[in-house]
Amino acid sequence: MHEAAPIISIVAGDHTRLGAVFDGQGVNFAVFSESATKIELCLFSADGQRETTRVALPDRTGAVWHGYVPGLRPGTLYGFRAHGPYEPDRGHRFNPMKLLADPYARAFHGDWIAAKETLGFDATAAEPDTGQSQIDSAPFVPKCIVQEQETLWQGTPAPRRSWSETVIYEAHVKGLTQLHPGVPEELRGTYEALGCDAIIEHLQSLGVTALELLPIHAFLDDGFLIERGLTNYWGYNSLGFFALEPRYFGPNGADGFRQAVDRLHAAGIEVILDVVYNHTAEGDHRGPTLSFRGLDNAAYYDLQASHARYYVNDTGCGNTVAVSHPFVLRMVLDSLRFWVEVMGIDGFRFDLATTLGREPQGFDLRGGFLDAIGQDPVLSRCKLIAEPWDIGPGGYQLGGFPADWAEWNDRFRDTTRKFWRGDAHAAQELAGNFLGTASVFDHSGRKPFSSVNFVAAHDGFTLADVTRYREKHNEANGESNADGHGHNLSDNCGVEGDTSDPAILARRAQRARNLLATVFLSQGTPMLLAGDELGRTQRGNNNTYCQDNETSWIDWDEGDADLLQFAQRLIALRRDNPVLRQGHYLHGRLRPDGLPDVAWSSLEGGSLNWRDPSLDGFCLLIRGVAKTSVAAPGTALIVVNGGAKDKPVMLPDPETGLCWERVLDTAEPNAFSKRVTGHKRQPVCAHSLVLFTGTGVQE
Repeated sequence: MHEAAPIISIVAGDHTRLGAVFDGQGVNFAVFSESATKIELCLFSADGQRETTRVALPDRTGAVWHGYVPGLRPGTLYGFRAHGPYEPDRGHRFNPMKLLADPYARAFHGDWIAAKETLGFDATAAEPDTGQSQIDSAPFVPKCIVQEQETLWQGTPAPRRSWSETVIYEAHVKGLTQLHPGVPEELRGTYEALGCDAIIEHLQSLGVTALELLPIHAFLDDGFLIERGLTNYWGYNSLGFFALEPRYFGPNGADGFRQAVDRLHAAGIEVILDVVYNHTAEGDHRGPTLSFRGLDNAAYYDLQASHARYYVNDTGCGNTVAVSHPFVLRMVLDSLRFWVEVMGIDGFRFDLATTLGREPQGFDLRGGFLDAIGQDPVLSRCKLIAEPWDIGPGGYQLGGFPADWAEWNDRFRDTTRKFWRGDAHAAQELAGNFLGTASVFDHSGRKPFSSVNFVAAHDGFTLADVTRYREKHNEANGESNADGHGHNLSDNCGVEGDTSDPAILARRAQRARNLLATVFLSQGTPMLLAGDELGRTQRGNNNTYCQDNETSWIDWDEGDADLLQFAQRLIALRRDNPVLRQGHYLHGRLRPDGLPDVAWSSLEGGSLNWRDPSLDGFCLLIRGVAKTSVAAPGTALIVVNGGAKDKPVMLPDPETGLCWERVLDTAEPNAFSKRVTGHKRQPVCAHSLVLFTGTGVQE
């Protein structure tokens, strides 16, 4: 690390590029604050322990403070101090005793220490948040690191997989790699591990086309977790939107991440980041002053109109980033472009995306953030996925995002779980979900890929636990099992947790196959939670945000080989049958050949009574879509029997020149494909799903 010498000179510099930018001769610093009265640049010794220089940025252009230091080199540690009013009731929380991280910092040195010294207010005051702290926070916070000149991505070009072929695998860097026996020990739990042959071979054998990573932006462990001896495992607690979280660094640091992305690209696998721009690690008014709060609290955060001392909390995390502010919006867009243009990322999943689309009057499809993304020549080409809700007013916006966005479809998850555990009234919505939930998404030119279909994600039960537990068991989180939601829609099949009863084990295994089959045979974009293909359990914990241990890591040695083989077969069937992943919605419209693009029937071949609350089975016949001149080839018949009795299904007449082939049966996962000749009744076991495809020449 470069030892910073006392500054001999600092000149006005350039306001147009925010952050610390090395140009080969020196470093330009620029930082936004519209309400500060002075911004100071602070340089530190190589170990971060000593502040060697403090100097005011000499110029201001609009709301940007800037200065250029000739001769300063990469590796220098730095931070800012901001002067201005400390008036919480007016939204201002300036305190020059607090060292502030550069919002555009590319890397950090050192750790944040959860201590009262990081608070901007006097923690000893009778009322919290009233008096200004006079304690220097520098020894307790990370320092920013000046980086070398940036170059654009030079690795393997983006695979640019079409949405119709996309299969998403949601994973945690450490959870995916920490226990994998094929990953060298020194790389386990690191970014480099993502590019190891063992990981890539597993993803390819599954048929995964996109690896979606839980947050890797630099984040902090919450103070209350540290007190419990826990850490923030999921990482939804961002401090730096341009910096990699260093706890996953391997031998090659940030280069190791770029190398992994390069290797994944070469394998045809895209990389999607789960990003958190809706809130920051600074929390509510009682939280630490680390960066944004001290630079310009009233600009970076949404404050309550009636009392600016307090934050709008649409996120449930204490604060809400004011993405509607022009400079804050610029920061978010600059961050996104950095990850694409410099780090090679292919897309983003936006945590609590409703927050980002909310303007002062509420969620706005034509708001600044969504409009800016849509017109950006770089970002508009990325895969964009919304978590379409937050806890604020009008926060549930499933189906409300632009046409080129996909959205996590929690209705798909909930209905699929309900149906396969036997709930009444579930078949009707499940039937619509098989066709991409058109009732929600088919408007404004949207396509079936809009619906990201899943039955398990990082937040909630794993696939295995949906079949093993009726109640959550989060005691290890230290909150008396009060954390996490109770809306699991799960069923333990007779015994809570582990059992050796073969009948219960068989019932659980078949239900897991039913849930997976529903995901991968539905129109839309399928998403698989890492480890679900191996039967990974979290022992009933549905909120493992603080469990950086074997509870959350994939145990590769204990994997369910049969379930893995079934998942591989499912994904291959989807890949090889374009009729299962069409580019337009199906509504029973007639094709030029006079046949409807989709048709429903009972298992007996008759019409369905959709108003029957006890409806537990149906047949879905899918042909190529009618509204395009180039139809997806093939024909598929999905037969669902959610009832407790075996039933026969009357197969419809196959198209001319074809016969039906029974290619998948969740009740007989190891059965080979079997051709069905003639117009025959076929058995369908209780609690099962069967897929027939039109194939070959009819005998």
